[in-house]
Amino acid sequence: MSLKKRNRVEATFAMSSMTDLVFLLLLFFVMASTLSSPNDIKINLPQSRAQQVTRPQVAKVSIDNLGNYFVAIGKDKPVPVDPENLEGYLSRVQASDSTMYIALHADEDVAYKEVVRVLDIANEHKMKLVVATKRQ
Repeated sequence: MSLKKRNRVEATFAMSSMTDLVFLLLLFFVMASTLSSPNDIKINLPQSRAQQVTRPQVAKVSIDNLGNYFVAIGKDKPVPVDPENLEGYLSRVQASDSTMYIALHADEDVAYKEVVRVLDIANEHKMKLVVATKRQ
């Protein structure tokens, strides 16, 4: 008795490798999207336990609890500045020394919009800014 073996050709597609590839691409894009934050305002907070050995020039912007602005460059005496004239004053300071950064000293009772005003000025003019805090 002679039996014939038939070779059947199956018209199916193996999806396991395709699903692995799609899963890896999905994982890559999810991880890449969580690492980017393009709309953040970059603020360097000072360290409270370490001290800097060398100190670059600092323009100190102070806002008291009444909303009055004062600007001191280096170790000079603070000068009162109008909030409307603050941007022009800081841009002149930056033009004189581009390595200078701004230290923002704001009273804890100051309205948040006053702090954001200084942050926006620094962000628009690409100035380096640190927010001053005190040790606990």
